[in-house]
Amino acid sequence: MTRQDGRAYDELRPIKITTDFVKFPEGSCLIECGDTKVLCCASIEDKTPPHVAEGEGWVTAEYSMLPRANRERSKRDIAKLKLSPRSAEIQRLIGRSLRAAVDMRRLGERTITIDCDVLQGDGGTRTASVTGGFVALALACRWLVKEGYIARMPIKHYVAGVSAGIVDDTAVLDLPYAEDSRAQVDLNCIMNEQGEIIEIQGTGEGRAFTVAEQQELVALCAKGNRELIAKQKEVLGDILR
Repeated sequence: MTRQDGRAYDELRPIKITTDFVKFPEGSCLIECGDTKVLCCASIEDKTPPHVAEGEGWVTAEYSMLPRANRERSKRDIAKLKLSPRSAEIQRLIGRSLRAAVDMRRLGERTITIDCDVLQGDGGTRTASVTGGFVALALACRWLVKEGYIARMPIKHYVAGVSAGIVDDTAVLDLPYAEDSRAQVDLNCIMNEQGEIIEIQGTGEGRAFTVAEQQELVALCAKGNRELIAKQKEVLGDILR
């Protein structure tokens, strides 16, 4: 299969991460994965939800798409007076993925909320939100250390996410909308820098898939996540040391 954008089957779209994209949050970045662009902002509050154990912190996320992030205008969730099921599912994924990166006791009794707002969606918005959300989270944690609120970074390891899928019976990495919309199989994979899996979401959109095909897709995602984490390290420097 020849990909529309000319990439190899195991090649990521061009990735760009711009840190401190907006001035007010404790951490922020704009992540661009090809034509997908997501603004990720991390905000800190000195309180935690009631279910969090004493002495521990919490990380959560919210996700939304601007009305014209896609080819046609969509209504804002606030206009519908409720969060869409898709947005609710995605922001839970982002929150779970980023909590896996944090030592909550080291964070202390505070909450970091990661807001992921899709400015332009061309496939892979949830995984871009995880990858960019981690950068915003790390920057916010660095701010806590710099300001003397905590003694050391609570980040345990890097986290990134990417998609893979089967299109025209070919396994490919990092699907744009043109591929995602006709994929036979779609899989999202969140991993840490040790190559361990945090979460997998896989769906046989057009057909069922075998265990061997799943393993092939996960291997593609592992390659992509290694490259994404290298990009995170490039923009964050030695932030976790």
